[in-house]
Amino acid sequence: MDHLTPEARSRNMARIPSRDTTPELVVRKFLHAHGLRFRLHRRDLPGKPDLVFPGRRTVLFVHGCFWHGCPKCIDGTRKVKSNQAYWNPKIAGNRERDARHAATLQATGWKVFTVWECETVDSQQLHQLAKQIMRMPLAPRY
Repeated sequence: MDHLTPEARSRNMARIPSRDTTPELVVRKFLHAHGLRFRLHRRDLPGKPDLVFPGRRTVLFVHGCFWHGCPKCIDGTRKVKSNQAYWNPKIAGNRERDARHAATLQATGWKVFTVWECETVDSQQLHQLAKQIMRMPLAPRY
């Protein structure tokens, strides 16, 4: 049961940002410190990836565990506690949409990486990500 009124809950939800979130800023800062340069939130690509490495034809999504249904967290810390009739289908729809965007990007020659919010606290995982992105071949310039 929600302890907030519908109006208060609506105000809270409206204040949650969709870009420049703390996990996204952590990843951006880490990758930039490791020499990687990127573009942010390209609207011309499906799903508006959080980070785009155009020269490597690589995109990176930084997903919030709750909003995008992290497979590691959805049954534990980020489990839906109230209004499950709304949130469970909403999160499932978000996951389907994310998969569609990734498939479209891959079909057009982009390499897609996803970092989950829960992974941003582990510098080892971020270091592995940086190494993977740096290994991506540079696309030829025409």
